[in-house]
Amino acid sequence: MASVAANPAPAPPPVLLKGIVRQVISGDSLVIRGQPKNGPPPEKTVGLAGIIAPKIGRKPPNSEEIKDEPYGFDAREFLRKKVVGKEITFQTIYTVPVSGREYGILYLGRDTSGENLNEALITEGLASVKPDTRGGAEHQRLVELEGAAKSAGRGKWSTEDPSSHVRNIKWSVENPRAFVEKMGGRRISAVVEFVRDGSTMRVLLLPEHYNITLMLSGVRSPGFKLDSEGKPDPSQTEPFAEEAKFFVESRVLQRDVEVILESTNNANFVGSLIHPNGNIAELLVKEGFARCVDWSIATVTGGPEKLRAAERQAKEKRLRIWQNYSPTAPTITGSAKQFSGKVLEVVNGDAIVVKHPDGSQRKIFLASIRPPRPAEDRKVARPLYDIPWMYEAREFLRKRLIGKKVEVTVDYIQPKSEMFPEKVCATVIAGDTNVAEALVAKGLATVVRYRQDDDQRSSSYDELLAAELKAIKSGNGVHSKKDPPVHRVQDISGDPGKAKQFLPFLQRAGKTEAVVEFVASGSRVRLYIPKETCQITFLLNGISCPRASRATAPVGVPTEGEPYGDEALQYTKELCHQREVSIEVESIDKGGNFIGWLWVESKNLSVELVEEGLAKIHFSAEKSPYLNKLQIAEENARRRRAKIWSNYVEEKVEPEEPEETQETERKINTKSVIITEVTPELRFYVQTNEEGPKLEALMEQLRNEFEIHPPLAGAYTPKRGEMCAAKFVDGDWYRARVEKVTGQQVHVLYVDFGNREVTTAARCAALPGVYQTPLPFAKEYGLAFVSLPKDEDDAKEAVNAFTEDTRNRSLLLNVEFRNGGIDYVTLCAESTKQDIGKALVEDGLLKVEFRREKRFQNILREYVVAQDMAKKRHLNIWRYGDITDDDAMEFGVRR
Repeated sequence: MASVAANPAPAPPPVLLKGIVRQVISGDSLVIRGQPKNGPPPEKTVGLAGIIAPKIGRKPPNSEEIKDEPYGFDAREFLRKKVVGKEITFQTIYTVPVSGREYGILYLGRDTSGENLNEALITEGLASVKPDTRGGAEHQRLVELEGAAKSAGRGKWSTEDPSSHVRNIKWSVENPRAFVEKMGGRRISAVVEFVRDGSTMRVLLLPEHYNITLMLSGVRSPGFKLDSEGKPDPSQTEPFAEEAKFFVESRVLQRDVEVILESTNNANFVGSLIHPNGNIAELLVKEGFARCVDWSIATVTGGPEKLRAAERQAKEKRLRIWQNYSPTAPTITGSAKQFSGKVLEVVNGDAIVVKHPDGSQRKIFLASIRPPRPAEDRKVARPLYDIPWMYEAREFLRKRLIGKKVEVTVDYIQPKSEMFPEKVCATVIAGDTNVAEALVAKGLATVVRYRQDDDQRSSSYDELLAAELKAIKSGNGVHSKKDPPVHRVQDISGDPGKAKQFLPFLQRAGKTEAVVEFVASGSRVRLYIPKETCQITFLLNGISCPRASRATAPVGVPTEGEPYGDEALQYTKELCHQREVSIEVESIDKGGNFIGWLWVESKNLSVELVEEGLAKIHFSAEKSPYLNKLQIAEENARRRRAKIWSNYVEEKVEPEEPEETQETERKINTKSVIITEVTPELRFYVQTNEEGPKLEALMEQLRNEFEIHPPLAGAYTPKRGEMCAAKFVDGDWYRARVEKVTGQQVHVLYVDFGNREVTTAARCAALPGVYQTPLPFAKEYGLAFVSLPKDEDDAKEAVNAFTEDTRNRSLLLNVEFRNGGIDYVTLCAESTKQDIGKALVEDGLLKVEFRREKRFQNILREYVVAQDMAKKRHLNIWRYGDITDDDAMEFGVRR
């Protein structure tokens, strides 16, 4: 009776079920997916008749783990690799009445001629024959195969320790983040055991058998809401969730894949799942079954570009979850979308002012980033210095962008609101660097998080997220656990008491480095002096500059300025705003404002304003060493009728007849020289022939000194203005003066020859004191009575001609006058007595520069005659006619 009860009820005639194996549950149980007709394809769980395979381990919810039976996993894997995703034919033998589960024979292929997998499992020793009192040919065949497997010692019948075929499954990982770092981004062999939704699944990592939950990096599929029993609630299921799950299951469930662990989310792992045919996440997004998510896309191995491109393609085609998609960002095209410009100002840490090609100025915000914020959103009096990391962010941008050309791509325009004006948000490229990305990587800004359907974001948003992730891992800037830097800056603007205390220090310091923080007018700026950590108001000495218009507090009504006042303000702003400058402080006024001279890129700002016709000489310049330069600049501006001189009428002065005594007052005292260096400004350095032996002796002594006592590379730190020894490209040491130090680069002037070079600190050494005493053997001069043409190519040609005419020739030099600390001279060839300057004028390469002194009138007449000859012959600069500003009488000579 017992044996009868154990056997199932008689089965109807065998039924053939054709389909594809969706999943193998164990060595003798699997799920078959039939051919779909209407709706989802039917699925059926079946068992293999006549055999018993060892059970595999599992961990039911809220209960203890059930371990593998020996060879249980081996049997499951044997069958999985054989049939998952393959077409099979299942011949039903019987059905269990209670459960309704069918048992039968599994054939690989479309009919029963394929491999019999019931027999294959017995043959491999991975299953046992189930007792069957009814016998039969099929049962007898299985018994014979089992006997053969036992004789051969296959599978579970081998002599191996059965425990070696029991998995040690790790159902959880104690420290997921450490585990991800340990894996190091490498590919791990794995099998997908369960698909919860399109972007979440349970994965078995091999060979260590970690059973983990994996969320696909960078994407999210529609999900399921569970009811109280833990089953999916159809009413709460998101659209296309079932389709997305089926899409993934049919491709990766129980398939051999590779997993790259990239990050974690609570106790779950986030990573990429690589199928032999590619990344499943990319395919999901491309087919409209998933969308990109910002929180994990930055960690995707290989970058997020493919995922973003797939999403754009799905949106364009309105596939599935995007069927109702409409862009949220307005379309920007043409010059409004992309342009290049010059950076004029850095506004705190997330905005810059760019000069547009049409001359207008535009305030551009760096898209999708946020500058450092004050703690707890408290208001601060001086955001630049009081908000942690704000000064560092501003300085990072200032040093890299001010005065530089950038490429701007407008990503979106944030509309005007009640509290904020309209913002033009863009991606800014300087050279090959994305400015916002570099700022975020330094930890000096954070990335704005958006809603998933918000398209108004940076075109480099994923790069920004990746840069922020690196900054967080490195603990840079705002992500650092250390205390932020503190900036204690004294503002002594308009405080006469404090200004008087600082005045002696600044006067004794000579030239002091500063940064222009604000430009109030053409001649008034606010400076930050890093050395003294103070802010001052600085007035340019020696000039009178027209007042610019300004808004009057508190109502903001503009006050009209003087003519060309706004132009002077704009000129000064473009030239030096937020630039590093040098200043010389001479005094202060009653209001505590400092007065002195300012240089930007070696240009005296007072002289530049006068030259541009935006200022006049003030009586305070009379005792200044820069008076001559100012006078020449003003004379040039008047002659050009520039700006404030546009209505200037020159007083007509009757030329006086030169007296005999005056014609002979020009002094001639020549000395024999050679020219060693010529600059692009037509300045040149000369050595006197009589001092040649002294120079050679000094050079010999210096080289012997360094040969006997060679300097230690890197032991010397060059400082600006200091005398040192520098190794030239010929390998010898020469005396030099340090003109500038920028990072690893050292700009030096070889004082005995006049040539300049950019070298490194390793090629510089301290100059022994005995070699610092002799004065430089090369002295700088200018060529008298001539000037370079304004055209750059013509000027370069003139300098080249002068260099050729003077190269390796002994010349006679006569000092004519001194101007701006430079002696201006005439040069004659010692052999032919030909005047070099006049010859270049006669060749139409130089222009005559007139002077008022009576003693120069005779030689000037000769120069003018030479110039007239060049004009008549239309040589070089005169090839298109007369290029002089006017043809009036001047200095008693008609041009």
